[in-house]
Amino acid sequence: MNENIDRAPAGLPARTAALAILVEVLGRRRPLDETAATVLDAARLERRDGAFARALATTTLRRLGEIEAVMRHFVPKPPPGHRAGPTLEILLLGFCELLFLGVAPHAAVDAANRLARADAKAQHFKGLINAVLRRAAEEGPGLLAPEHAPRLDTPDWLWPRWVENFGEETATAIARAHLETPPLDLKLKREGDPCVSLLDGAELPGGVVRLRDAGRIEELAGFADGSWWVQDFAAGLPARLLGDVTGRTAIDLCAAPGGKTAQLASLGAHVVAVDRAPDRLTRVRENLARLKLAAQIVEADARDWRPETPALLVLLDAPCTATGTIRRHPDLPWIKSAADITHTSTLQAELLDAAAEMTAPGGTLLYAVCSLEPEEGIEQAESLLRRHADFRRAAIAPADVFGASELLTPAGDLRTLPCHWAEKGGMDGFYAARFRRI
Repeated sequence: MNENIDRAPAGLPARTAALAILVEVLGRRRPLDETAATVLDAARLERRDGAFARALATTTLRRLGEIEAVMRHFVPKPPPGHRAGPTLEILLLGFCELLFLGVAPHAAVDAANRLARADAKAQHFKGLINAVLRRAAEEGPGLLAPEHAPRLDTPDWLWPRWVENFGEETATAIARAHLETPPLDLKLKREGDPCVSLLDGAELPGGVVRLRDAGRIEELAGFADGSWWVQDFAAGLPARLLGDVTGRTAIDLCAAPGGKTAQLASLGAHVVAVDRAPDRLTRVRENLARLKLAAQIVEADARDWRPETPALLVLLDAPCTATGTIRRHPDLPWIKSAADITHTSTLQAELLDAAAEMTAPGGTLLYAVCSLEPEEGIEQAESLLRRHADFRRAAIAPADVFGASELLTPAGDLRTLPCHWAEKGGMDGFYAARFRRI
């Protein structure tokens, strides 16, 4: 796997940026996308160098477990960070280049040496870096064990959970899906848009076009015209479960970055998009403007805000650990922990209680999370039913999801997994439950 980049080395500036990204993500647990955007904007790299820097950091995180396993063969005990600075991260990047990006050994080793010389602490470990990477260039590829990759690249706080919840075979399939670079899904504002013929992608149900090698999003056909927005196929399913929304008011809670708001608005709903993050709401407004769609934007914490009158349609896509999106965000397993599940599950319960208050009698409440964890999914749904006697589960039928019954649980909830539709490129992991207020 090469993250869709050319194998030729891109030079020291790109590697310097990749190192800065990796230090922030692994050392300070900052999200990859946010960090990469900040670092690459400051670095002002050429497009090719920027692509290489992002791919190098992303692949290192995607294959971190395998890289660490091979690296331990050469460096059983890495030097402590307080004395060695970014020595560990320099080694990780070097191993990634040698094992997964196919970079020429002399280029990868030389670049690592230069990165070490540029740091006041790491320069004292340049000899170690040089010797280890030279050995790894010769012996490292033979130490890789592809059959163990899914387990190695899944941290210990996640693997036992997935085995318990899904079984070892499915857990392995989920983890294997995370090793592949995911395709880019575009949700058409209008199905049958002529731009489909120019996008050169595979068409999925519901007006989704899937691209394998997308390039720059801003340069794709239909972007400037507002013909589509980026939204994984699975992420587009929850809004469909609200049924016919034409001319009806739909409250979209925790709405940013706005994919579901755009989806509902494109179907003719009057959307009230609620989110507490002003910067994320700015992105929602920008996307709606490009798409030439309208929605009422409300900056508020959904736990405190209430509409003037309850609505018949309420969608809550709640904050979560996002473990269903690891294939798109390979940093997540390494910057989150089981403690995050406890925090988010508490928040989700509070948000669900608020959403229940906003739902009018006879109305529909749709709860969704892009998480694989039961505490954030099925357990939230069951808990809501215990707390609110006036709500009933409204089972989702295969017809609601294009006949794909494998995406539904026996109870009638939506449960997509990254390994679903593997032959088509997979999909994000989502859970959704639909309720009616009586």
